[in-house]
Amino acid sequence: MTTAPLAERIQRTIRQDVQSMHGYAIQPSDGLIKLDAMENPFRLPPALQRELGERLGRVAINRYPTRCFADVVAALSRHVGVPEGCRLTLGNGSDELISLLAMACDVPGAAVLAPVPGFVMYEMSARLQGLRFVGVPLTEGFELDEAAMLAAIEQHRPAITYIAYPNNPTANLFDDAIIDRIVAAVGAQHGWVVFDEAYQPFSSRTRLPELARHPHVVVLRTLSKFGLAGVRLGYLVGAGALIAEVDKVRPPYNVSVLNAEATLFALEHAGEFARQAAVIRSERERLQAALAAMPAARAFPSQANMILVRVADAKRVFEGLKARGVLVKNVEPLHPLLQGCLRLTVGTPDENDALIEALKASL
Repeated sequence: MTTAPLAERIQRTIRQDVQSMHGYAIQPSDGLIKLDAMENPFRLPPALQRELGERLGRVAINRYPTRCFADVVAALSRHVGVPEGCRLTLGNGSDELISLLAMACDVPGAAVLAPVPGFVMYEMSARLQGLRFVGVPLTEGFELDEAAMLAAIEQHRPAITYIAYPNNPTANLFDDAIIDRIVAAVGAQHGWVVFDEAYQPFSSRTRLPELARHPHVVVLRTLSKFGLAGVRLGYLVGAGALIAEVDKVRPPYNVSVLNAEATLFALEHAGEFARQAAVIRSERERLQAALAAMPAARAFPSQANMILVRVADAKRVFEGLKARGVLVKNVEPLHPLLQGCLRLTVGTPDENDALIEALKASL
């Protein structure tokens, strides 16, 4: 009996759409100022580092996570103020929750709809689950195209409509009046609206209060931008009945005891993370002012910890920044509307100083 070559085995057994996909790209960042992934640039103060280390050392890592899941749900519910009639569940980052929503809503003919350019995992999770993905282009100014959104909702009747609030990679908040009409249209089609509020610590607005008025609206958040990107903890808030259904497809023990304990610790020290967020918001405005003084760069409004900037030659400026020790994200390949665009993460004051000087030299 002969064994089939590996390439042939893959060809026969791995889905064709998976074979044709590109994996999520993570840029090497060793030795560079890392401003490409919208991370909180601040580490814990040394005293809190020691306290957290001692606390994690006492965790029973020989046991499956059971009680800790409920403890984190309770603590987060208090922290965010979950509306009456709603409940919260956890994911291994918000990425897992996006996948769980696709899995739970995978009924015959179902579709997922989102404005584009937007977070790539909306489309990836939909396609991997076998759902149709409908991307509705934003306007040239990166606002919602209301007529196109409403027409797509009417035509495709999506099971899930994602609205990132603020959006990634454009960093802006969409017009609330337009959003209200989209929420009503999705409700009339018996679908769900998911507000992805990953950047909520830096935003001036939230849609969380809407959950009390519209049971078909849910809010998705992550603690990555809060300051726990390495912990991988996301949460979904919505009507209790919906969350109960999503919980049925959630893997048992999907949040580790170490992640849970680190999250509880962070919530107990929420003031430190709020202080860090305030610094980032202040630095964002300083960066915006510096960018406004650069005639060769156009910075778009931001309510996140990133700024989208358009330049004449994104690839050249990206390489120029990298040669000067600063790593950002060239988002031009993601969508035609992003031609000439780089995405800059807001860093520490020193990192932002280096970014400004490197950008001036690279333009």
